[in-house]
Amino acid sequence: MINMKLLEIKDLNKSFDNKEILKDINLSIQSGKIIGLLGKNGVGKTTLIKLINDLLTPTSGEILIKGQKIGIETKKVISYLPERTYLNKQMKVSEVISYFEDFYDNFDSEKAVKLLKELDLDINQKLTQMSKGMQEKVQLVLVMSRNADLYVLDEPLGGVDPATRDYILDTILSNFNENASVIISTHLISDIEKILDEVIFIDKGQIVLQSDADKLRNKENASIDEIFRRMFKC
Repeated sequence: MINMKLLEIKDLNKSFDNKEILKDINLSIQSGKIIGLLGKNGVGKTTLIKLINDLLTPTSGEILIKGQKIGIETKKVISYLPERTYLNKQMKVSEVISYFEDFYDNFDSEKAVKLLKELDLDINQKLTQMSKGMQEKVQLVLVMSRNADLYVLDEPLGGVDPATRDYILDTILSNFNENASVIISTHLISDIEKILDEVIFIDKGQIVLQSDADKLRNKENASIDEIFRRMFKC
């Protein structure tokens, strides 16, 4: 694994209407890691992800991707899965693939078609004809079919059944290269903890813990899910 600082966040704060959403976030992420951004709903996970993706502007502080400030260049190397689908549902899956191919230089359409077939999804079907879970699978495949440096997935398991969750985790594991990292934001900790290299606990807009996943499990003699529940009395 190449050991380089892929994402660096320094003294990051974000407020909306004088309400602090994120407070003094300091964070660095290396290449070659799968990282869980873990917290209950409404604690600032999505706000942090939107800041990393340049969809919101920090109130103060700095975000660097491979040493570069957030902007057009960094968007090229981040592949982002938002919590809600943004695809035009009148399009066929094949048309969405063509759109992604035109829009992103690093999109691998052959890989996308292969993954969709493995999920038994028909590329000639319109998104409107698909269930919410099927649409989420399509969107995840599109995101993971980019050869990006950083994959940022906001609640990728929210709308799918437990059996599909395992397939999605396998898809994430097997479709990012060792020079990239994946940040998975979720409150479904028990479902994803088996694939995590690192965990970041966020609560009330602050990072309360960042740790290697195995070291944390060994230290506390418990699963990540149990440790999280203990800390936040879930």
